[in-house]
Amino acid sequence: MGRHGTIAGRKSAQDSKRAALFTKYARLVTVAAKAGGDPDYNPGLRTAIDKAKAIGMPNDNITRAIKKGTGELAGESYEEGVFEGYGAGGVAVVVEVLTDNKNRTSASVKHAFDKFGGNLGTPGCVSYMFEKKGVFIFDKEREIDEDELMEAMLEAGADDMISEDDVFTVYCDPAVFNEVNDALKAAGFEPDSADIERVPSVEATPTDASQIGMLRKMIEALEDDDDVQKVETNCSIDLYEA
Repeated sequence: MGRHGTIAGRKSAQDSKRAALFTKYARLVTVAAKAGGDPDYNPGLRTAIDKAKAIGMPNDNITRAIKKGTGELAGESYEEGVFEGYGAGGVAVVVEVLTDNKNRTSASVKHAFDKFGGNLGTPGCVSYMFEKKGVFIFDKEREIDEDELMEAMLEAGADDMISEDDVFTVYCDPAVFNEVNDALKAAGFEPDSADIERVPSVEATPTDASQIGMLRKMIEALEDDDDVQKVETNCSIDLYEA
């Protein structure tokens, strides 16, 4: 579960922060475009553009971000980074960032961990608890036929599908993420969410409401930071319903 269990809550929270999300995804597109500005030949850029379009980013913003990445327009130089540590209740937390000032970002991430009862650790201290996978989420409210989706995902080259309370979740090897994504869409199954994520192999459960509240506040503080691209945890419960 981890991050996947909070899709509905996170989507609601993110919808109220659309402008901030545009900034984050524009950075993602810019960095991806450094490897080439044509999404047909740059799978990373294609994925970044898909994410940007999924939150309603205007095409002009996407084009401008691509041109910054290819050098056609002046722009900041962003550096990728990963921070690891523990939140309240012993929950493992991995924070991905894109920043033009690593010292500023390090201080900001550390402050969020310290303020809300977490502990920022060293590289590798929690990442061993996760496995990177392509993750596709389909909302059951769309009345998707489970057997048809299962057949389509197997033909697309995915590895597994899990039926949860309100969603179907399809998993694949990250190396074939774009191919599986394209094949699912061609078969008529447009995912509500598609990304390469860290899926926890070991989960942690906060034991009381105080820990749940502190963990949720820490994650929200991190996600409010323009430099933070993604926050992933091995929390076994939905923090937005607890």
